[in-house]
Amino acid sequence: MSDTTNDEPTDELADDLESTGLGPAGLAAVGSVALALYYYYVRGDKQKGQFVGLWPATILGLATYLKLSRRAQRDE
Repeated sequence: MSDTTNDEPTDELADDLESTGLGPAGLAAVGSVALALYYYYVRGDKQKGQFVGLWPATILGLATYLKLSRRAQRDE
């Protein structure tokens, strides 16, 4: 083990995830799809599965809006 701590690999991983779209919003969207499939097929609760299945679009839309607003503020 190295006795020096270095946060660069963590930062590089975070940058890679963000550049591929798998940041926190992407992971939440994937998780909500999995949860929707679980409710729909495993639990048999089709209404809850359909409701949770609407979350990914909302999550990704909100993340896109926030990213664009941050970019607009930075460009001003």
